[in-house]
Amino acid sequence: MSTMASPKPSSPKPLPPNVYRLDAPPPPQTPPLDGSRRASVAIIGGGIVGLTTALHLAEAGTDVVVLEANEPGWGASGNNGGQLNPGLKFDPDEIERTWGPELGRRMVSFAWDTPTRAFELIERLGIACDAHKGGTLRAARSARAREAVEATARQCMARGMPVTWLDRAAAATATGTPAYHGAMLDTRGGNLNPLAYSRGLARAAQAAGARIHGGTRATALRRTPSGWSIDTPGGTVEAEKILIATNGFTDDLWQGLRRTIVPVFSAIAATEPLSAAQRTGITPNRPSVYESGRITVYYRIDAQGRLLMGGRGPMHPIATPDAIAYLTDYAQRLWPQLKGVRWTHGWNSQLAMTKDHWPHVHEPSPDALIYLGCNGRGVALGTALARQLADRLLHGPASQLDLPVVAQKPIAFHGFWPLGVRTLVLHGRIMDRLGL
Repeated sequence: MSTMASPKPSSPKPLPPNVYRLDAPPPPQTPPLDGSRRASVAIIGGGIVGLTTALHLAEAGTDVVVLEANEPGWGASGNNGGQLNPGLKFDPDEIERTWGPELGRRMVSFAWDTPTRAFELIERLGIACDAHKGGTLRAARSARAREAVEATARQCMARGMPVTWLDRAAAATATGTPAYHGAMLDTRGGNLNPLAYSRGLARAAQAAGARIHGGTRATALRRTPSGWSIDTPGGTVEAEKILIATNGFTDDLWQGLRRTIVPVFSAIAATEPLSAAQRTGITPNRPSVYESGRITVYYRIDAQGRLLMGGRGPMHPIATPDAIAYLTDYAQRLWPQLKGVRWTHGWNSQLAMTKDHWPHVHEPSPDALIYLGCNGRGVALGTALARQLADRLLHGPASQLDLPVVAQKPIAFHGFWPLGVRTLVLHGRIMDRLGL
């Protein structure tokens, strides 16, 4: 394929109204591309994966350019729940059955240790992003969910992971609510300010020599004798190799890629900093918590004492917590002491979900890599995988990946995804409420 489809150019969009902006450092200077540039590697997408891959390439002495349509961390990378969660959607036993003993075991070892890699990188670079090693709690909202979560815990413990099963009483102590039938605690997990983290990665990549151009949408991608040519409204980048890391905002730049994922909005509401009385008992160790159910609800207390509640939201951008009252009402049911608390922020962003729920690495040619489909686990997984993506771009197939390289497969009836997502979310909420 020599010529890719060209999306229409658009102006940079403002950052969603998240609470993270109150505490994050200002964004680094990332001027739009103006003129022609050459690079060994061009990365399309300035989220966590793109920025971290650029960092590793630049540290290895590679000339790398990042093209970001808005600003670093503008998408889900800077607007997510800030959770650093171990693992993948599937249990270790199923991963090994699906991908075989060699790759499957590597996938389990890699995926469940991704928060460790993220915390190590944050410490090495000195990124100020309120990183907190409070662990990850996977909470069972029903008896049915308890069976599934407890099975996951047994599989993790059988592999020597630092995982503990909490019975109902222990889960109530850990979360501050009696709502759960039990929970799995993985001490490797934690949380951070994702916008501060994304901006810190951008600064570190620039310091290492990477060139980052914000407000620079890639509008066309073409094969050349020496690699690739990328058109933007302000100029062209010629590169030997490319990485596409656009995740939930994937368009038609690479033919057919948009139809391999479903963009799903995840929404978050944040309170004002809670008083001591309001805060009493709510996740005393400040873990990242996500509920086990058909429709995931997740939450945490941030470094300033705010409660952040997240879950599936409206399938369009929102700007106030009123748009996701079901989340704020649910928080009050979990912790009645929150009655009357002021919810100050509400926002959302698009995640990329894949039909098979696996993250997708595509390698359509030796000089092109694509990564998308984080399925809601992008912070830790994307950070850790970026090291391997950088190595793959430098050394080719001889460089090992701990995720499978898969063929690009369009989703049938993709044009109906908004209706399908709304139907699945509504059905899932009803089933979760009934404990089925």
